[in-house]
Amino acid sequence: MRGAAKGMTGGCDIDSGVSQASDREQLILEHIPLVRYLVSRMASKLPPHLDLQDLMSAAMIGLINAADRFDSERGVLFKTFAEQHVRGTILDELRSYDVLSRSMRDKYKRLERELRQLEHLLGRNPTSEEVADALQMNLEDYFGLLDDVHAFTFISLDDSWEGDDGSPLCLADVLCEAEAKNPQQLVISKQLAEALGQAIDTLPVKERQAITLYYNEDLNLKEIGELLGLTESRISQIISQAMVRLRSRLRLYKT
Repeated sequence: MRGAAKGMTGGCDIDSGVSQASDREQLILEHIPLVRYLVSRMASKLPPHLDLQDLMSAAMIGLINAADRFDSERGVLFKTFAEQHVRGTILDELRSYDVLSRSMRDKYKRLERELRQLEHLLGRNPTSEEVADALQMNLEDYFGLLDDVHAFTFISLDDSWEGDDGSPLCLADVLCEAEAKNPQQLVISKQLAEALGQAIDTLPVKERQAITLYYNEDLNLKEIGELLGLTESRISQIISQAMVRLRSRLRLYKT
């Protein structure tokens, strides 16, 4: 009888293992379209020479890892959990490319520093002309710099955290309206809500509009340009400048 009972228990364990493997495979298969969507959306913000297949491979690794680590008892939607992991692996892949040269990173740091100093000196958001003057650039060159650093403002993980479950959370997550948020994201979002809300509210009107349409409404640069009566390139510059302002404020808040 003991042997039979042991055999029956062993059979249950096997059945359970098969069921778990089947559930994992089903989660992966059902969410491949999500992976394609995220890769496509993120790629639209990045330099065109990047290999989409490499990004897709990294994203699939993120999806598989999410399926391996997902715990339905935590009350989080798998779609939300997977999206965080997929985005994180794509960002890690992009960082490994070193999309921006060291000199460009230095220019970005100088831009952020000058913008922060001007805000402190003037007691308000400096205009593009004022920032350009501080950088000893003409306005055209300054707009060119904003175009160059657009990718950096998007892929930088300097202003990110990692949840208890290992999933990344960045400024975009706080700005976006997610279908569901994991406990760590809820805590961080609550901590940052007031600081970010104040920072976004004090952005120049067009920057605030562009950021809202870009993150909350999920519109692309062309669609935002059509709504605001500006070119796609100008919208990219406006969002880049807004992100530099927000990152500066967020970094001060974190310290």
